[in-house]
Order: sequence, then C-alpha cells, then structure tokens
Amino acid sequence: MNETLKNLYDRFYTPLTASGASQEIEDAHRQLIQRLNKPERKLILRIIDAKDHIAEERSIDSFICGFELAWKLSSELNSYDETRPGSQSGRVF
Repeated sequence: MNETLKNLYDRFYTPLTASGASQEIEDAHRQLIQRLNKPERKLILRIIDAKDHIAEERSIDSFICGFELAWKLSSELNSYDETRPGSQSGRVF
C-alpha cells in the first residue's frame, strides 16, 4: 500500500517555491568550488545529497501519515453515522 501512496505523492505533490535560500545555496556552492580541493568538494556534495534524500523521505512519510490519518478519520466518521441512533445516511456535515 505504501507504494500506491508514494505514487499518489509523486503525482500530486508540488514543491514549494524556493525562497532566497536557493540563491544562498548557489553562492555557498560556488565558494566551496573555489576554496576546496576535489576530494573535499566530493565529500561536501555527498553530505548534501544524503541530507536531500532524508528530507525527501520525510516528506513522503509525512504525506503517507496524513493520508492514513484522513482515511482512519473518514472510516471512523462513517461507522459513527451508521451506529448513531436516528442517523440519516448520506448526511453531509
């Protein structure tokens, strides 16, 4: 089921527009290229890639948790309406 939810995430998630942080990152990256040797630059880029991967996994996990919560709330509300005395099916809140 998580694969289906990940596919939903990929289909409907729209990334936030980058703020001034993007320019800051580009400036810092340019400075690193000028100041560090190639092995050190590679190490920094590996750290950045790993951090980006963690952020992406958290975003997907957050989407999945939110979707599951909505699903459980919907299910609970439906069962509550069915068991409530004098309930009206098809009622919209």
